[in-house]
Amino acid sequence: MTEKGSLVCGNYYISPLYLYPETTLEGDSERIPNLNMEIVENMATNLGLHFSPERPDYSQQTEEDGLFYPEDILDYIYAVLHSPSYREKYKEFLKIDFPRVPYPKDAETFFKLVNLGREIREIHLLESPVVENYITQYPEDGDNVVDKPVYKDGRVYINSSQYFESVPEVAWNFYIGGYQPAQKWLKDRKGRTLDFDDILHYQKIIVALAETNRLMKEVDGVMEENKL
Repeated sequence: MTEKGSLVCGNYYISPLYLYPETTLEGDSERIPNLNMEIVENMATNLGLHFSPERPDYSQQTEEDGLFYPEDILDYIYAVLHSPSYREKYKEFLKIDFPRVPYPKDAETFFKLVNLGREIREIHLLESPVVENYITQYPEDGDNVVDKPVYKDGRVYINSSQYFESVPEVAWNFYIGGYQPAQKWLKDRKGRTLDFDDILHYQKIIVALAETNRLMKEVDGVMEENKL
């Protein structure tokens, strides 16, 4: 993940969704899903669906065609890992090992979580149009130099006179992984001058965090309803 395309940057373990074999003289080799196919086959049987390694059109409604794809598995997992109840229940275990993700109970539940996971993922990558719906303002002129970021009464001050207005407290304090993106992004820029794109980017981050908080509650509701 890179900083311009996501909420934060940091240390990550990279586990690609697809593997790309080296090309040969005969031509390009097809990519293959980086998935345990035994688990995928169990999912397909339990859900009454068929797995396809390539989505012909990512925008089509997979609920209606009886198929699911590698991206759907990714988004299902992404949703589960953002369930507050799941994270609280397994918080100690998550610190020391790879997370154990429950199998989906049925296709309807699976796709509900797939859709929520996709929303969260696209928001975190700042690819969703939702992040363009700014909920904050940056009303004061000045030098735009970040001094010591401070949150007070719904404002995030970057220096003594300039601030982002109408920042939800939940967004300011929100954690993703081990980071608080709304705080870390500014702290990493201490002493720097924010340009126009930086100001817009930070406002997108605030929207993304507020939306993540909302969607996580929806994920919890689906998981609790279906006892996952």
